[in-house]
Amino acid sequence: MGAKVSRTDFEWSPTEEPHATRRKEILEKHPEIKKLYGPDKNFKWIVVITTILQLGSLYLIKDLKWPTVMILAYCFGGVVNHSLMLAIHEIAHNMGFGPKYPMYNKLLGMFANLPIGLPFSVTFKHYHLEHHRYQGDEKLDTDIPTYVEAKLFNSTFGKFIWVLLQPFFYALRPMFVYPKNPTALEIISVSIQLAFNYWVYLYFGTKVITYMLAGSLMAMGLHPVAGHFISEHYMFRKGYETYSYYGPLNFITFNVGYHNEHHDFPFVPGSKLPQVKKIAPEFYDNLPQHHSWTSVLYDFIMDPNIGPYARIKRKHKGLKF
Repeated sequence: MGAKVSRTDFEWSPTEEPHATRRKEILEKHPEIKKLYGPDKNFKWIVVITTILQLGSLYLIKDLKWPTVMILAYCFGGVVNHSLMLAIHEIAHNMGFGPKYPMYNKLLGMFANLPIGLPFSVTFKHYHLEHHRYQGDEKLDTDIPTYVEAKLFNSTFGKFIWVLLQPFFYALRPMFVYPKNPTALEIISVSIQLAFNYWVYLYFGTKVITYMLAGSLMAMGLHPVAGHFISEHYMFRKGYETYSYYGPLNFITFNVGYHNEHHDFPFVPGSKLPQVKKIAPEFYDNLPQHHSWTSVLYDFIMDPNIGPYARIKRKHKGLKF
């Protein structure tokens, strides 16, 4: 468990991120993909129904024994909350009501955020869209681990701990790498979430608030559905910085596994990303891909060739390479 990773630095690239170029090439050959742009009309109803059902399940948790609460938090509640997190990811791309109704999208995101317990829906968009626009940028892409993370968690056991603590790194990293002043809507969103959490604690008790928060945190760490955090951009094959996953968990994660397709076409909703691959298979079939998020987590932890350093980075614009 103490084996050290073989890399001592990130993979630095002098080239631009690959998705804009590939998008142009694909559209030249398959312009019909543009017909897939825009929100899926069923998506917002799926989000609303899922959120209501998850909120309703809280009532059933309050009288259960603690071991049952924690098992359900890991196996059910956390999975549903993670699905809602990825719904918020879709909403960040205006897939709730479309780009003409930004406030409706934000309100839907704040509603979907309620059972998750961790207030992030508004802030997430500010950073995530820059991850798309400036993939790999050493300052603007806060999806990339810091040098402190990479150096501290550079062994098999260290990577295991890093995976467990992923939600904390994702939440805290932007504050250190690329801090931004909170907007009024962010403050309102956080206030609403904290007020809701307090209400849940008062009326349902410690078990239910623990079910919410612990489920969300566990399902972002050492959990099969959290495998997408690693599978998306960690360099499992030299020179490739984005990977798609074509396994069954896409069904409950709004097809976030179709990640090459998503970065190539962020205006296509998750429900239609398989159609992108079907229309343009010659661009995707031969790219390195994953078929199991559980295997991704295992390989990340156990393979000394992979670790927090296994990311492609680019010098921030204006800095000398």
